[in-house]
Amino acid sequence: MDPRHLHIDERLGGDYCTYCGGEGPSTADHVPSRVLLDEPYPSDPPTVSACGDCNQRFSFDEQYVGCLIDCVVSGSAEPGDVSRKKVARILRENPSLASMLAASRRRGASGVTWEVDEDRVRNVVLKLARGHVAFELFPRHDEPTQVSFAPLVEMEEVQIRAFFAPTPSAGAGGWPEINSRAFRRAAGALPSPHDGWHVVQPGRYRYLVDGTDAAVVRMLLGEYLACEVDWG
Repeated sequence: MDPRHLHIDERLGGDYCTYCGGEGPSTADHVPSRVLLDEPYPSDPPTVSACGDCNQRFSFDEQYVGCLIDCVVSGSAEPGDVSRKKVARILRENPSLASMLAASRRRGASGVTWEVDEDRVRNVVLKLARGHVAFELFPRHDEPTQVSFAPLVEMEEVQIRAFFAPTPSAGAGGWPEINSRAFRRAAGALPSPHDGWHVVQPGRYRYLVDGTDAAVVRMLLGEYLACEVDWG
């Protein structure tokens, strides 16, 4: 039996929007969004089916998260101070976003802190996780049991070790969905990433999907923001 030529059921065939589950998706969506990556872009990024509404409604939140991370890392919301050219361009072209980020920078007795719109960050983290789990396993339109995110610099050493821990070896627990990418990797039809982590762009974005027991997605944005979504 050749794992490259197995039947693809309706959940894996692109007939439904990855994010809302609506029928007849009209667009393809990169996971992650290009605002989280730098040029030149990867030649073959993960891509999932999406309806037009979902492909548009996350745009501002994705810009917010992409710019927020670089502003925090750079210590400023001024276009001339941030490290990524793309973020500088977005801040110049979107004054309302630039003002929002500048207003979130607070200087206090303990130093500079940033007031984060956690709802926007959660929206983006969950959207990314839905895209990755759909790409690697199968779509999940139900609510996860946990959505968490935190800067690596604020995490304890034991938390960091757990976050980067490799996934269990194939076959150690549940079996992957037939003809999912996880199944084809287990069967040798696709290469397996080192320690389970897929590097979309070095220094900018990597992710891990573990479907051994229940779907868990971990993402590291800009080598700064550690995110985890768990459907266990």
